[in-house]
Amino acid sequence: MSQIYEHNRLAWDGRARQRQRHTLTATAAQLKNPLPILDREGWLDGSLAGRRVLCLASGGGLQSALCAAAGAVVTVVDLSPEMLALDEQVAAQHGLKVRTVAASMDDLSAVGDASFELVLQPVSSCYVADVGRVYREVARVLAPGGLYVSQHKQPVSLQADAAPSARGYVLSEPYYRQGPLPEIVEGHRHREADNLEFLHRWEDLIGGLCRSGFVVEDLSEPRHARVESGPGSFEHRSCFAPPYVKIKARRIGAAQDAAKRLWVP
Repeated sequence: MSQIYEHNRLAWDGRARQRQRHTLTATAAQLKNPLPILDREGWLDGSLAGRRVLCLASGGGLQSALCAAAGAVVTVVDLSPEMLALDEQVAAQHGLKVRTVAASMDDLSAVGDASFELVLQPVSSCYVADVGRVYREVARVLAPGGLYVSQHKQPVSLQADAAPSARGYVLSEPYYRQGPLPEIVEGHRHREADNLEFLHRWEDLIGGLCRSGFVVEDLSEPRHARVESGPGSFEHRSCFAPPYVKIKARRIGAAQDAAKRLWVP
């Protein structure tokens, strides 16, 4: 796995240096009213003031800056030093305090147990083979009762072709596959060029959360579908293969963890 991590780190370092998609930093206008951007679903209880927040696999100077502007005590973890440099740059520019940690999302050994009340993770789990390892690390660093809001690429979106055929968008990748997906070139807006990505099945995305000590409280599918958009566009393909899912999960307490381990069907 170290080769895959290094491959993806270099890819995101390059994307950050070139300021490609998903590396745009927060603007001054966004920082004036950050909460509606961070919490479109209303899952964050109306305020981040004073809350200890981990922005996981979230480098790039957007989410961390928005959280800090909303009053949170922010740590951002990312594999790419160049992405973290953008977080530091935006924080310095706007007088915000943000701690950066260079690490993989599935190895948070630099972070102590129960360090956070909230973990926010944008779409990123596709870059690791085992999403369960990510969940277990989040469970460890999140205090009991804490909230974990994560976004993931939907399996069907990673299976479907980028361009339509006469019958729509064909599922050309198997659901039960081993190893990373084939690399793609720039222009496929549902994936990122030069990265190695993994398809995670629903039993991993949802079942893995439950097995790692979380209760799923809500789930949304951010809507990008526009039937009037031209065939092959991001919006048209999203009508057939929704790209992302967003999950609200609560870390259960130690007593509940013990009860789960003792229960026998």
